[in-house]
Amino acid sequence: MPKAAPGQERRMRITFLFDLLFQEAANGGHANGQSSSASSSSSGSGTMVKTFQAYLPPTNRTYSCVHCRAHLASHDELISKSFQGSQGRAYLFNSVVNVACGQAEERVLLTGLHAVADIYCECCRTPLGWKYEHAFESSQKYKEGKYIIELAHMIKENGWD
Repeated sequence: MPKAAPGQERRMRITFLFDLLFQEAANGGHANGQSSSASSSSSGSGTMVKTFQAYLPPTNRTYSCVHCRAHLASHDELISKSFQGSQGRAYLFNSVVNVACGQAEERVLLTGLHAVADIYCECCRTPLGWKYEHAFESSQKYKEGKYIIELAHMIKENGWD
């Protein structure tokens, strides 16, 4: 078996120790439990989950989480600035990144009955707004699969001069 280069050997040892550390955390401090994914966050069940942050291209104007600065959406994905959230003005986006969805539930909003799921920043778990899962009125169907992010939870970054 060929011998690893000194730098590569050191990286392999660090990676092994990192994996071992998170394996111990996932198994309640015991390294000899079942194998699990390395992670920076824990779900409530004791298993560790590895999350990766998505970065939008630096040439795009972006909206980011005001609390942790994780990218949330590109300006190109903005559909409307004329929405109202529970904490003030909100924007409607076609797609977002670094966002987790909760369970869908039916709510009566200003425009009628909708099935919506709360959305959270994947990095800091701050509630951001909601995702429209289903619109019950035909005039509101265009919102299905779209995301509302409240202005109180996002900032503009990259090229907004």
